[in-house]
Amino acid sequence: MSIHIPLPPTLRDLQALRVQGVWQLLAQALLTGLVSGAVIGLFRLAYTWINGILTGFVRSHDMGDPLIAACTTAFLLVMGLLAWGLLRYEPLISGSGIPQTELALAGRLPLPWLRLLWAKFVATLISLSGGLSLGREGPCIQMGAAVGCGVGHLWHGTAAQQMPRFLVGGSVAGLAAAFGAPVAGLCFAFEEMRVMLSAPMLLFTTVAAAGAWFVVDMLFDFGLVFPFHHLEILTPEQWWIVLPIGLVMGILGVVYNGLLLRLTCAADRCPFLPSPVRSLLPFGLAGLLLYVYPQVLVGLGPDALSLENAPLPLAPLLLLLLVKIVFSCLSFASGVAGGLLMPMLLVGALAGACGASILLELACIQPEQAGTILCLCMAGLFSATVRAPLTGAALLVEMSGALSHSPFVIAVALAATFVANRLGSKPIYESLAQRILRAGQTPQAEKSV
Repeated sequence: MSIHIPLPPTLRDLQALRVQGVWQLLAQALLTGLVSGAVIGLFRLAYTWINGILTGFVRSHDMGDPLIAACTTAFLLVMGLLAWGLLRYEPLISGSGIPQTELALAGRLPLPWLRLLWAKFVATLISLSGGLSLGREGPCIQMGAAVGCGVGHLWHGTAAQQMPRFLVGGSVAGLAAAFGAPVAGLCFAFEEMRVMLSAPMLLFTTVAAAGAWFVVDMLFDFGLVFPFHHLEILTPEQWWIVLPIGLVMGILGVVYNGLLLRLTCAADRCPFLPSPVRSLLPFGLAGLLLYVYPQVLVGLGPDALSLENAPLPLAPLLLLLLVKIVFSCLSFASGVAGGLLMPMLLVGALAGACGASILLELACIQPEQAGTILCLCMAGLFSATVRAPLTGAALLVEMSGALSHSPFVIAVALAATFVANRLGSKPIYESLAQRILRAGQTPQAEKSV
């Protein structure tokens, strides 16, 4: 008697891709990319507009005024309650959304694409508007996957949720639109999401990434995320700098992952943190930091570009780096919607500024090379944390336009990945996916379909 063993979703979809007409495949991929680019483009516009209004308000008012302080407290309280309400409405929007997307790709979580899309869109804007140290890029990947499922629904109905091409193509388009980095999106699909490489899947993801990039770059005209003014290449006498940067970023990535996971799991187990309180805490912390250390908040403190042009003394940089790491981990541990990638990149930039400060003091680099050190450190920390060196290298090259620095960026990414692996640290999204399964989020998600 023969035993029928069902194929995994990815293999089943690959078989369907091989027999599908190329024009239909291209139409599905292009629509996925264009719609994802439009959604993410609108999200980036909304975030830029809201952040500009809020930072302008803070800069133009006396925050010590009791009325202003009361309004700020009320605003943060409302933002925290809204974030908690949306998380209760749809548990799958928690965190960055990348682990949930990978579990959906493996057939272990559902993907209620429409409710997830709008809830993630609004909830992430709320988290970012509340000053939390969270990113938009992971949520953009999850929103892209939801758009992909929605596009697939046009051809295949509810069966599209079990077709990895739409989840993968949408995720690639989401990353390409969030960072303006289509090549990094492709690397992410085959390196981080571990999609089996085949000609139809490569065609689908490439067209989706190109469509999303066209929308955000040509129609929305966002340009480079990190348009550094000076990216002087390292001379042969300075090549020795690459390996120490990879070593330090590998160690920092292990520390970052360990702290993030410990705080998140501790919040999961803490009996004194009911879900409303857990969601409200980071908003309260953001309000406190607004008065005692506003430099750590986005829009009020230094960003990667200002770190290149106005290097600070080492001691203030180290303090800012430490507070940023702790605040980022606490923000994520709350469970509200928001990603890891942009705060992680800023942590890498701060670490790079510390390194550049030391190297400048020792006369090992020129001031025009500070931006180069920042790029190398950002790529290294991303690779050590996510454990995807090709994605990290492609991401920083595309975000900064530093194509001529590709060999050094790749070398740092590989070195940081090697160090993190040797120290026994697991990739962050793999650890978070295991946490979701241990916490039993699957039954909650199934109720929300």
